[in-house]
Amino acid sequence: MGNRFNRVGVFCGSKNGASGSYTELAVSLGRRLAELSIGLVYGGAKIGLMGAIADSVIKNGGNVIGVIPKQILELEVAHTGLSKLIKVDDMHERKKAIYDYSDLFLALPGGFGTLDEFFEVLTWNQLDIHKKPVHILNLNGFFDNLLLHLDHLVKEGFLAESHRGIVETFLSVSDWERNIIC
Repeated sequence: MGNRFNRVGVFCGSKNGASGSYTELAVSLGRRLAELSIGLVYGGAKIGLMGAIADSVIKNGGNVIGVIPKQILELEVAHTGLSKLIKVDDMHERKKAIYDYSDLFLALPGGFGTLDEFFEVLTWNQLDIHKKPVHILNLNGFFDNLLLHLDHLVKEGFLAESHRGIVETFLSVSDWERNIIC
């Protein structure tokens, strides 16, 4: 059995969140990515869930590509132990580079940046710019309200049911892993 994907683009918070379970999720996912030889592509920071997942992949011998805009680089939050750190001019270039290097996308808990990155690749999928999978790890119901809102968009006629189906939701790392392994 092998996996179908070489690299996963992960969108997650630059903060740890209110529950330690979010950091545990990032660490667990990072460990499994390394064990499965699936590279991580992410925002390049050493802080929050972003830092936790990168540290976990590195600690377990995996490959990590970080993509960081100059503005964030100047805040001195760039992770210095990555396999590769790509420096870009702005957030638009960051999203494009993460897209280019990734075979699928996975959203973990996070704030505006996480949602922005998630919705951009989701929209690109809807518009047939790509057909890469777009997944959510919905630990402790973190994304429940967002998922309800997506259902509301369908009900109100702003989103086709087929496009709602683009988003696949998983409750745990092991649940997600079973989906990506052939």
